[in-house]
Amino acid sequence: MRDGEQDPSGQAVTGAAAEAALGRLIAETRALLSPLAGSLGGTLAHWPAARHLHRSAPAALPVLRWLPQALDGCGCAPFAAALREAAPLLRWRQTYTAAEAPAGFLERYGWTALVGPDGVLASDALACGVLLLGPATLYPSHAHAAEEFYLPLAGTADWQQGDQSFRPRGPGTVIRHASEEPHAMRTGAEPLLALYLWQGDGIGAGARLAPPAAS
Repeated sequence: MRDGEQDPSGQAVTGAAAEAALGRLIAETRALLSPLAGSLGGTLAHWPAARHLHRSAPAALPVLRWLPQALDGCGCAPFAAALREAAPLLRWRQTYTAAEAPAGFLERYGWTALVGPDGVLASDALACGVLLLGPATLYPSHAHAAEEFYLPLAGTADWQQGDQSFRPRGPGTVIRHASEEPHAMRTGAEPLLALYLWQGDGIGAGARLAPPAAS
């Protein structure tokens, strides 16, 4: 969204207003994570000093229809308010193509980068962003080179690591995935809103879905 463009409410968003909204989101994200620094494997030591914020062309996805519900269920009001304001300014993305993903998955999945090589705040040492999954959605087993920490913010989902059984994990739980560790998520009646943090080698590379099990 550029100068003079409009947000979904029809109100014009100026460059200064957009910059301020993105700055608030970055600040509230950092404030939300700060009390958990000891559980996040040192990732926050790489958090970049706020300088210039990069504004990519915004992009929306079908999964955003569940964002208001997820934000209503988020227990951190300042972060929820900042994300609600900034959501139309963000580039929402998907890692997988329609040929790779299971049927219907891309209608219920998306993420946006807040910090990282292509985030709102640039960093080559840390990636942080927001994942949104719709209800009744399986995010199939996948893996990536970077070490990952998740912090669910709204919605209790089932999480699987390696070949372990799915376990319910609620908001406020820090979940760690080692480099190349397969993991999967499965939502129930509620959408899942979560922050992710990546560190180590591969923060600029995407995740890969595990091959389908042989029948």
